Amino acid sequence: MSVERIIHIVAGFFIMLSVFLSGAPLNEPTWLWFTLFVGANLFQSGITQWCLMGIILKKLGLKSEAACKSC
Repeated sequence: MSVERIIHIVAGFFIMLSVFLSGAPLNEPTWLWFTLFVGANLFQSGITQWCLMGIILKKLGLKSEAACKSC
């Protein structure tokens, strides 16, 4: 699995989790701030092409999408 796929999976999971935690049955709207944080990080990484999670995953030995296609 590539670094980009893992980042998309984790970001999507965090967004779904925080939306779930903000709604019923917990009804805690402060979790929406976490959703905003994840969205802001996705926006920032799209503009700057810098992602801390991507750097960490690459240091752990995972390959990027481009490297996986050339294998």
